[in-house]
Amino acid sequence: MGYAVWPSGRLHLPEPADGAAVAAVLAAWAARGRPLEPETADPTLADIVWAAAGALTRDGDWIEFAFDEEGDPKWSDSATAFYVAIAPFVREGTVHFDGEDGSHWSYTYTDGGITQQGWNGWDASVEPFGEARDGPVEPDPPSSAAAPLVGLFTAAAVIAGAAVYVAKVL
Repeated sequence: MGYAVWPSGRLHLPEPADGAAVAAVLAAWAARGRPLEPETADPTLADIVWAAAGALTRDGDWIEFAFDEEGDPKWSDSATAFYVAIAPFVREGTVHFDGEDGSHWSYTYTDGGITQQGWNGWDASVEPFGEARDGPVEPDPPSSAAAPLVGLFTAAAVIAGAAVYVAKVL
């Protein structure tokens, strides 16, 4: 039972930050009413990732995700919480997920932030903890051709304003 996933990917999460990342994940799970009592006194991310539908190994300051061959890798809100909670400690990288129904999505991390690409096959959300959708979600088309022009004019106004400011100061 549950929604099986096959994670893969690599994240730059410095080894000294592993303990803080574990604490953040455990706190996120507890806040969601799903506390986990680690089997060791000083758990690592590799010790708890099974509860987030995956396995991982550490290679220096990088962690590599893989399919959990020994467990039962099922997606849940606890899995989402794991990947969101580690974001502040990740400098860069991407984790990809292949769902049992053929869906694909990924989380890309940059300087402590997380962005989702694709729709999560478990709940069809297009962002972590986003609203559930029915089936694959296509991006909304631009509302009009005016939107890019508004951005261009805004940028031009900012540049012009900066030039006037510099001219007055000098």
